[in-house]
Amino acid sequence: MTFRSRFILAVSSAALLTVVSMAQVKVGDPAPAFTAADSHGQAQKLDQYRGKYVVLEWHNHNCPFTKKQYSSGNMQGLQKEWTAKGVVWFTVISSAPGADGYVTADEENAYVSQVHAAPSAVLLDPDGKLGHMYNAKTTPHMFVIDPQGKVIYEGAIDNRPTPDPDDVKGAENYVSDALLASMAGKAVNPAYTRPYGCSVKYE
Repeated sequence: MTFRSRFILAVSSAALLTVVSMAQVKVGDPAPAFTAADSHGQAQKLDQYRGKYVVLEWHNHNCPFTKKQYSSGNMQGLQKEWTAKGVVWFTVISSAPGADGYVTADEENAYVSQVHAAPSAVLLDPDGKLGHMYNAKTTPHMFVIDPQGKVIYEGAIDNRPTPDPDDVKGAENYVSDALLASMAGKAVNPAYTRPYGCSVKYE
């Protein structure tokens, strides 16, 4: 094999790896397995929750679209409602160190207490590995995984893409709709919506 051939093969392989790594998680696909540290230093593995519904919520406390959900109490209400029904709810923070929304474990735990949030755990993802794995784009960006480990919903939290807390009232909540439909043995519709919010601040 000539040097030129080896070079072309190397470039092609690198391009392929980039495409694969950035491939979007699709509804109906198995959810990518992960292990991530939470804000209390515990390792959380997706596989350990097989048999349960899992919600992933990408978060940035400085983002106006995230503030909308928390200042209205809507996100905390959803967390409390669904974890009480056995759903595992992970808030995920993929902001890189020095970027908007980055927090230490202690800062996040203080925030959770301050706003009375109630996720099962907050996953700290400063290197963006988990965020890139799911191709999370915005805060919030929501994923719902069923007990068989498949993604059954991905996208926006609701149908009102504004930062106004008053718009939470009367909004169609896609996460609740997905959980209710699936638990009733019905097809999730819509199963995908376009996520809205601030861009995830990756490194």
